[in-house]
Amino acid sequence: MELLQSADFWIGLVKIIWINIILSGDNAVVIALAARSLPPHQQRMAVLWGSGAAVVMRIALTVVAVQLLELPYLQIVGGLLLLWIGVQLLSDEEEGEGESKEYGSLMAAVRTILIADLVMSLDNVIAVAAAAKGSMLLLVLGLAISIPLVIFGSTLMIKLMERFPIIVMLGAGLIGWVGGETIVNDLVFRDSLASNPMLHYVGAVAGAALVLALGKLMQKRHAEAASD
Repeated sequence: MELLQSADFWIGLVKIIWINIILSGDNAVVIALAARSLPPHQQRMAVLWGSGAAVVMRIALTVVAVQLLELPYLQIVGGLLLLWIGVQLLSDEEEGEGESKEYGSLMAAVRTILIADLVMSLDNVIAVAAAAKGSMLLLVLGLAISIPLVIFGSTLMIKLMERFPIIVMLGAGLIGWVGGETIVNDLVFRDSLASNPMLHYVGAVAGAALVLALGKLMQKRHAEAASD
């Protein structure tokens, strides 16, 4: 009870919630991209399950995030996974347009959400852990309160993607951008990044460009295969 009456507790809680609002934008985009291929009645389930499971995973990840980031090549592997996810999500954009629309799998969508959130959260959870200052109660409360925010953001993004298809391309490009950033931030590039900070942006732009180019190429091949 004394803890809940502490000003430091409430300040820390507000910090964690605010950090999650700021850092959850790209996660909401991934969730929306993965869920949009599902039937309407399953989209909400994917958003709920994906968001909830991702937050639980973040809590567990926070305990070991600092140690994980010190492992060489881990962020390279994670960044490549994000690039692959971005390409896959973009290549599905034109599949199932019109009356013959084909829907994806709920479990496949949730799996995509979890893999992407795992990679994208490695850096983010360090900021959350710093704000929690070792308090597991603060960490759990802050992340739990952020779940509705992610769910609302994802649901809104799905509606916007249905109305404005260009957002799908922008979202895939964002995933590629984060994937490129993740790769160049790996431990093995630390010295190069310190001497040439522009490498960070070069990697990010290259990641976004690669996802958009490969995604569009796969779209074209799917369209050609469908017309044969």
